[in-house]
Amino acid sequence: MTGRFDPAVADVRWQQRWDDERCFIADSASAKPKSYVLEMFPYPSGRIHMGHVRNYTMGDVLARYRRMQGFEVLHPMGWDAFGMPAENAAMERGVHPEGWTRSNIAAMRDQLKRLGFSLDWSRELATCDPEYYGHEQALFLDLYEAGLVYRKESEVNWDPVDMTVLANEQVIDGKGWRSGAQVERRKLNQWFLKITDFAEELLDGLQTLEHWPDKVRLMQENWIGRSDGLRFRFELAPDRANADYPWVQAALRVGTGIEVFTTRPDTIFGASFVAVAADHPLARAVASENPDAAQFVAECRAGPTTAAALETAEKRGFLTGVEAVHPLNPEWRLPVWIANFVLMDYGTGAVFGVPAHDQRDHEFATKYELPIRRVVAGPTQDSTTPIGDSAEPGEGVIVNSDFLDGLSVPQAQQAVIRRAEESGWGTREVAYRLRDWGVSRQRYWGTPIPMIHCAACGPVPVPRAQLPIVLPKDVSFDVPGNPLDRHPSWRDVACPKCAGPARRETDTLDTFVDSSWYFIRFASQPIDAPFDRQEADSWLPVDQYIGGVEHAILHLLYARFWTRALERIGRVGVAEPFKGLFTQGMVTHETYRAADGSWLSPEQVRREGGAFVGVDSGEAVTLGRVEKMSKSKRNTIDPQPIVERYGADAVRWFMLSDSPPERDLEWSESGIEGAARFVQRVWRLASSETADGDDPALEQKRHATIAGVTEALEGLQFNKAVAQLYEFVSALEKAKPSRTRQDGVATLVRLVAPMAPHLAEECWQAIGGKGLAANAEWPKHDPALLVEDEVTLAVQVNGKLRDTIVVARGLGRDEAEAVALASEKVQKQLDGAAPRKVIVVPDRLVNIVA
Repeated sequence: MTGRFDPAVADVRWQQRWDDERCFIADSASAKPKSYVLEMFPYPSGRIHMGHVRNYTMGDVLARYRRMQGFEVLHPMGWDAFGMPAENAAMERGVHPEGWTRSNIAAMRDQLKRLGFSLDWSRELATCDPEYYGHEQALFLDLYEAGLVYRKESEVNWDPVDMTVLANEQVIDGKGWRSGAQVERRKLNQWFLKITDFAEELLDGLQTLEHWPDKVRLMQENWIGRSDGLRFRFELAPDRANADYPWVQAALRVGTGIEVFTTRPDTIFGASFVAVAADHPLARAVASENPDAAQFVAECRAGPTTAAALETAEKRGFLTGVEAVHPLNPEWRLPVWIANFVLMDYGTGAVFGVPAHDQRDHEFATKYELPIRRVVAGPTQDSTTPIGDSAEPGEGVIVNSDFLDGLSVPQAQQAVIRRAEESGWGTREVAYRLRDWGVSRQRYWGTPIPMIHCAACGPVPVPRAQLPIVLPKDVSFDVPGNPLDRHPSWRDVACPKCAGPARRETDTLDTFVDSSWYFIRFASQPIDAPFDRQEADSWLPVDQYIGGVEHAILHLLYARFWTRALERIGRVGVAEPFKGLFTQGMVTHETYRAADGSWLSPEQVRREGGAFVGVDSGEAVTLGRVEKMSKSKRNTIDPQPIVERYGADAVRWFMLSDSPPERDLEWSESGIEGAARFVQRVWRLASSETADGDDPALEQKRHATIAGVTEALEGLQFNKAVAQLYEFVSALEKAKPSRTRQDGVATLVRLVAPMAPHLAEECWQAIGGKGLAANAEWPKHDPALLVEDEVTLAVQVNGKLRDTIVVARGLGRDEAEAVALASEKVQKQLDGAAPRKVIVVPDRLVNIVA
């Protein structure tokens, strides 16, 4: 064997061999222990990026490692294929979303295969396949029949140009993120899933997820947001002079008072006002009779729509003239305001303001000169200590609060709740920040909701025999809005109950629904059902799920809900979908800017000495920050030419080697070149001569490397595994030819196989290995050989290192001192003088004080 390892030849050869031998096809009937490894499936944008490469390389290493350990491994791949980008492409490029999506899938499939991932392509799915979304429609009907789906009128963000509902995150400064149009608040009938029915289960379930990152569990806990508190109602005061005003009379006719929920009932004596959302029934009643109120309500609807955005927005209000009666003092009246910082979708759509101990309320009270009354005093404060320019957190002892004075905050909370329940004006309640999941989307490219609307019968489920309800292909995107609304032959149908004229639901499902159960369909794919419970349960939960932390809340929370909902109705036997979760870091790169401020791609820039210039212009280029690779900053690196130049294994090795996997990885040309050199070093070892003889030190190193790499892979510490292999390769290169060295090379090939699989196969063949390296048994270490017989003593004189000496492990203090004093370098430092003191740390250090 001579020459260099040629990845262009080897990659293709071994990928074909793996396919021919069906190496990575998972057998559900296998008697082996099962291991399910899954990376979050990609959106088919058309090209894979370095983030994909890193994500799928990590999963592939684990899948290959588990297979070599003797597991039956399920490692599938599919496509999260519905969504707005395809529909936008249809409008912008005059193509059909399906054709655009299918073309992208084909391109990305080829790119992933070129990297040699051990994927079970026989289970490939795309969420835009009727075979997939038809089963999703059946599951939707299962949940509907179980009472977990309902329809109601709901406030939404409406883009009048794109003619669609926008999520709160898609509204920027009151305008649609894509169209730039002023967003309107509309009421639309929407379909909802009852995720709130599972709030406590989802919260408790987090405690069982021991193999999830703590930060992800905390993020979900905060999103669910369990709060213990008091729900009560402010009665409205009818006996004021301003009750004669028409808008006040309209508000009083609402007749329900103002219901609030609070987690801080202890601060109730600090109330200065009551505020309601612009969409609260009382606000609507006032606005119906008062043009100024109507104008303010309209302004609120056009403003920020998220709690986070309202935190920083100016707090504004409209005084209604209505007054609320304080529940603990009937003579105490609180002014009722319509406020822009209160949202109908959060809590009851009404709050009572405590300006002393809530910053939002403080800003509002300051603006409108409302009372700011301290009701909680800290250790150095009393009832007369004034409140400063900002609210205080409200920790300490209750003051200025009648019967609550002197109580701690928890004591006062319980006292108010008891008084409310005894007097009948409030009840103890547990509330959640979590809201039911609105799944209606006014888009074509999504799963049709399997419901029919009949004027006589109301919403009627589509008969299961008619599933899947397939999207029509003859649609036009020449005007904004949902083309399903304009497709009478698809939209207009007979009612399944009364046979009268009816209309299909033209909204499609949120794409998060598609990704909330795909991992179950991967595990079991019968033709006539979404999955077979017994087969699905044999694989679930996913042993290791890998993906970006940006999916920590919505996708993971929805997938957890969907699994629990299916368990509740008896479709699966597991409650949690993902046993282990790993969130990998991003791939980053330098950014470059031309003189005119435009971003330049790495291909448009070259280094000249210590500066950067444009390839075409020759003008100076400004080096920017290292940031996540993104199209907007043009700092992306296309994996394909890198793979073609260096080979799949070098790219995979670099993705694993330079940074802990949970941290960001900075792309560098020198890094990939170093990985390519390592590939050749391994190849040269497999090509080297063999000889008889033993090398006990090298044998010990071999077993230590097996143990170290195994431990690192078990902990998903891929960079540590790489470091161990670098050390082992160096040891093998330095060792003389021997039988031990030959065994070491065979071990190295197997240890490298999960990370550089094409190289491993080529080496395995070269050294006479049987079968495929992918199917070889993972090497085992002998624990007895992990105990090293020798250690290196650091020898210091007056605290400065002067020599290092290899000695037998466990050498006694006297012997260690003698060895150190015999060192020529130490004797030179002592220059004939006797040491005043010798300090010995066994097996580590000898410090000689002269």
